Order: sequence, then structure tokens, then C-alpha cells
Amino acid sequence: MKILVTGGAGYIGSHTCVELLKAGHEIVIVDNLSNSNKKSLHRVQAITEKKLDFYKVDIRDRKALEQVFEKHDINSVVHFAGLKAVGESVEKPLLYYKNNVGGTIILCEVMNKFDVKDIVFSSSATVYGDPHKVPIKEKFPVHPTNPYGRSKLMIEEILNDLNVSDSEWNAILLRYFNPVGAHESGLIGEDPNDIPNNLMPYISQVAVGKLDKLHVFGKDYPTEDGTGVRDYIHVVDLSLGHLNALDKLQENPGVTVYNLGTGEGYSVLEMISTFEKVSGKSIPYDILDRRSGDIAECYADPSLAKKELNWEAKRGIEDMCKDAWHWQKNNPQGYKI
Repeated sequence: MKILVTGGAGYIGSHTCVELLKAGHEIVIVDNLSNSNKKSLHRVQAITEKKLDFYKVDIRDRKALEQVFEKHDINSVVHFAGLKAVGESVEKPLLYYKNNVGGTIILCEVMNKFDVKDIVFSSSATVYGDPHKVPIKEKFPVHPTNPYGRSKLMIEEILNDLNVSDSEWNAILLRYFNPVGAHESGLIGEDPNDIPNNLMPYISQVAVGKLDKLHVFGKDYPTEDGTGVRDYIHVVDLSLGHLNALDKLQENPGVTVYNLGTGEGYSVLEMISTFEKVSGKSIPYDILDRRSGDIAECYADPSLAKKELNWEAKRGIEDMCKDAWHWQKNNPQGYKI
């Protein structure tokens, strides 16, 4: 199949492009490079020894997007493009709605024009907000607590409404938990702009000497060691989930939702100690007050994805830390060398 990958130069997008090419798919990537680097795509081609088509296009640019569809016979879309920082979304909500929701509306209109009605959407566990219990099942209530999460939920609802209006539309909504790690080659990985928003790249940058110390927010949660517990999933396992989702689209499933996680929760201190073990580096940290909106525990029940997508996470916490360190050690400045 020929797959359009929006946001394909980003962290999860680039890893998914590797797996798509390895599986024999042709891929066309559109990315505005606002939070990614074109070098990741050169490295995707180096890893796979296969070519891809790339266009520097913002999905809000209808004319440019239509030109891509005119040039390529697209079968399905994997949609990653979007802004993703929770804190920034609180400060700049209109930017997030305009970019994430507005961009998706234009993408869907262009897809409709070219009769492409199969899409895998990069959603997020943030749509659940503060869950009433764990593990989290897909049928749990959704009540996101920030504009980023609300933008993801709005897009889910748009795709549901599209299917109601036209049953030829098929959408698989993948609710990610916490992607970490990197490709085993060390050629591609997570390269956030400025100070990382997520735990693993923060730990990695402390280990490589780019940052002085880690800030741990809260040690008084009702968890085993008092720090927050999250479901961390290796980015390669997550990427492989998209291949299974594309296969599922061939069954014309309508709109379906799947959690992609390991089903296990790891605390912040567990992640630090495991990273120290595999890297041989000491990670100094300070304990600070809890951040507003943070919750004690969040981890998935991934059994539905195992049952219906024939997918499950295979890589454990040591693999996640080892591969993240391999990437950061080989690329201390990320792609900016």
C-alpha cells in the first residue's frame, strides 16, 4: 500500500516510517518540521535502505496537501501531525485547536476529495483525564483536563461523525500511553526542542551532561515509592501497532479505539534507577512539589489491542532505557549536530 504519513519526521512518526518501509509499504511524508528535523528521514532511509517521498507541507495548507494527493495514489493515512506539549496547550489553547483540530479538518476534507477514507489516528491516553481506576479500559469515560487532550478528543469525535455521515470512512483511534526509547540502531530517537516535557529525554539529557539535574515532581503520591506511576511503552512497539491497525482497516471496521500500552506501571524513581543501571551514569535529581493536574497512576489495559489487532508490547523497561541511552549517547545534541 501507499501510505501518507502526516508528521512523519517526528519522534513516533519516524519510527513508524521505519516499520512501514520494512513491511514493504510505500510511504509519502508531509511534515512542516516545526517540531522535528528532516535529518530523521535521511536516517530512516539509511536504516531501511529504502526510499521515501517527503514534502515540507503544513496540513493546514489545503492547496499544498491537494498537490501531494494529486501526485500520489494514496491508499490510507497515518495521522501524527500535531502539537503535543500539555503545558504549552494551557498557555496557548487557540494555537492547539487551530493546529490540531483545524489541520485535521482540512486533512479529512482533502482525503474525502480524493476518495481516501481510511485513517489511523495518533490519539492519546490524556483523553481519559484522571481515571477513576486503573488499568484503563477503552470504555472508560473520557474527560481530558487540558487543551491538548481536548484537541485529541475533538478529533476522535470528528472521525466518529464522519463515519456516521458516510459508512465508507474507517478510522482506528490509537490512544498512546507514554512512548519512550529509540530505534536499536541509535540513528533515530526523541529530540525535543528546548527543555524536554517528558521524563525519559530529560533523564537522557542529564546523563549525557546536557542538563544538570532532573526535577521529580511530587513524592507524596499514594504509590509504592511516592512518585507518579505511568505506563511507558517502547516507541518501536508503539510503531508496530500502527502496522496492525492498517491491516485492521482492510476489514472496514468503522471507528474503533485501542489503548497502546504495556499494561504495567513504572514509577519515576524506578525509571531513574533502571536508566542508571543500563547506562552506568548517575542521575542527580531534586524532589519538587506536585505539578497541578498530575495524577498518581495511569496505565493501560491493552487486552483489546491484543485480541482485535493481534498486537502487544514486547520490550521491557530495560530495553526502553538502554535504547534511549544509546540514541542520546550517540547524538548528544539530537539531530542538531
